[in-house]
Order: sequence, then structure tokens, then C-alpha cells
Amino acid sequence: MNDKLLAKAVQDYINANLNTDVNQIALAKSPFDGITPAELATQISAKKKAEKKLPTWFHTENIYYPPVLSIEQTSSEVTARYKSKLAKGNALIDITGGFGIDTYYFAKKVKEVIHCEINPELSAITQNNAQVLEAKNIKFKVGDGIAYIQNHGSLFDTVYVDPARRSEKGKVFMLKDCSPDVVTNLNALLKKTSRIIIKTAPLLDISAGLTELTQVSEIQIISVKNECKELLWIIDKEFDKDTKITAVTLNNGIEKEFSFYRSEANGSIQFAKSLGAGEYLYEPDAALLKSGAFNLIGLTYNLIKLHAQTQLFTADFIKTDFPGRIFKIEAILSTGELKKEPNLKGNVIVRNYPAKPVDLVKKYKIKADQEQFLIFTRIANGENIILKASIIQYY
Repeated sequence: MNDKLLAKAVQDYINANLNTDVNQIALAKSPFDGITPAELATQISAKKKAEKKLPTWFHTENIYYPPVLSIEQTSSEVTARYKSKLAKGNALIDITGGFGIDTYYFAKKVKEVIHCEINPELSAITQNNAQVLEAKNIKFKVGDGIAYIQNHGSLFDTVYVDPARRSEKGKVFMLKDCSPDVVTNLNALLKKTSRIIIKTAPLLDISAGLTELTQVSEIQIISVKNECKELLWIIDKEFDKDTKITAVTLNNGIEKEFSFYRSEANGSIQFAKSLGAGEYLYEPDAALLKSGAFNLIGLTYNLIKLHAQTQLFTADFIKTDFPGRIFKIEAILSTGELKKEPNLKGNVIVRNYPAKPVDLVKKYKIKADQEQFLIFTRIANGENIILKASIIQYY
């Protein structure tokens, strides 16, 4: 960590060049003694990357940034703030501290927090920023977090871990393929705590994760603006009941939840025999779809499903507590009718339809439109239809 980067003149330079091509800065001569062009480029790139993801850090003076990869891998403030309420007790240890976003928000809820980070440079950077942000109840330890817990005499109310994938090959991965290996060390960790919170990428299959882990009381699927950001696996000591699944949507300060127990996931549902103009179309948020409770979504909100393989629902009423998009159907069109439509406009959505959006846009010469939608889908009798619709609710 180069403290010279925190000098006022250097910070002013970084802020003045946030929209400058960092490649030019990296190749040019540094205007400051003891600071390389690469260091300046890293600070500018990382700060720019943090602007929307980490607004508190971005708008605070004298924040020192790590390489961009650390910013990309860290939790956003939105998700970190939410998960802080899942911590139990007065003592928490974050054994994969990283840039410390989760640690910072846990420290707002828990009396004593320990940040463990195996990378000394990243640990020093995070400690500097905690001082700047006046997070005074965080202690910083350099080293392996699991080893620290095992060698430390104290017990912790909550252990938080964000394991990194050791291999990026393929989309399917197992927790045992991550570092640290929580699966192998699970029993050892439970001797030191009553609750473990594991954050994983949303790519991890829920059923596969449950075969690796025990005592999972709840799995939370976190989505921001219809994009799954992370899975949270909550392990409670001595838990031996049915696992609860909760889909959480966080959008512009509005939080919605859809919860059920795994034993409740399956159920029969009514399918739409016909659709009419003036009815409403419901598209579940990505977090709900990740939960796998496809029919239960409709049953919970008293909706009718379009097709067994089409995760779209319809009703003649609006339920604004529904986590997802709601459209008002203006017309139901066939492909023949679509060809006759002059000056076609719409945001094209394809759900269980034998064509790609880009091909449909080209074929029917559809111009982009943010408020108008053309939804290509299929109904229960197997018929392919196009719904002309307007957006009523985004989230």
C-alpha cells in the first residue's frame, strides 16, 4: 500500500481523471514522485468501478482502492446492507474479509467484528478505509481465516464466509471446489459458532449445495433489478428441520420476499385456456425463478399459468406485492397479424418460443421501445402467440 496515493494533490488528480482513458494514464509519465503510472491507473479504474456499486466509498475522501478485480468480486452495498441483519449475537468473524464491504455493514449491527484476510496488502487497504469510515469496532487479522478460528480460544456468534472458486471452468461448481473449503471444515467451524452464513454465486445449484452441507436452516436468493447476485446459505447449529427458501428482491429501496419450505415447492396449478386484452401478465423476478417453485409462485399470488414450460402467469387483477414485472396485455397477435402491423415498436421478450429475440427483431423490423413490449411465448394448448403489452410494474 503506497500512502503517497492519499495525498490531497494525488486524490484531486484521481477525481479529475475519472473519465480519462486509464490506458493513456498508465502509459504516460507519472506527475508525482514515488507513484507509478500503473498505481494511478488502478486507483482511477477501481474508483470508477465503485461509483454505483459502492457509493459510500466513492463519495468518501481518502478511500484507497485495491485492484479492479477486488471491486468486481466484492458485495455491493445494497446486498451487504441487507445481509447484515442475518447476523446473530455480539461477535462475528468474516473469515474471507476482502475489501471489507460485508464486514463494514456487519459492524453496524454487531458489537465486535473480526476481518480476516490472507492478502496483507488488501488487509492494509481495508483497515485504512475502515478508519476513514470511522468503523471503530472492526479488528483486522492477516492470515487464513479458518486457521485463525481453530487456533483462537474464543467462540463467535456468527461466522461469515465468501469462498472463492478455485476453478473457473464451466458453469457448474461445487462448494468443495472453493477456497476456503467450507464443506471439509464445517464441523470444525460449528464447534466455534452457532451460525454460519455462506455467500456463493447464484450459479451454485441449490440441490447440489444441500447435498454438500448440513444443518441449512435457510437459503436466501438475493436479486437486484431482476438479476440474481448471490445465494446465502444460513447454517444453524443443531438444526434438523425442513430448509426454508427465501427469494429476496432489492430494488430502489423496495424489498420484497417470497418464502416457502422445500417440502412445499411442488403443487398443481391451473393453466390458461385463453387470454384477452385488458388482462395482466406476470413475469417472476430472477430470484423467484432460481428458487425452482414454479407452480407455487402462481398459487401464492392466485395467478394462472400460461404453459408448463413457460414461467409466465396471468390474472385480471394487479397485485403490486408480486416480486417481478407486471404487464397489461393490449392485444394478442398471430405471426400473420404481426406481419401486417405497420411501424412495429417494442422491447422483444422471448419465453418458450422457437426463435431468438435478435432474429425476431430483424424478421419483423421491430424498433426499440422502452414502454411497449412484444412478448413471444406459448400457451397451454401449444399455440405460439405474441402479446402486445405495456409495462405496469418493473420490480
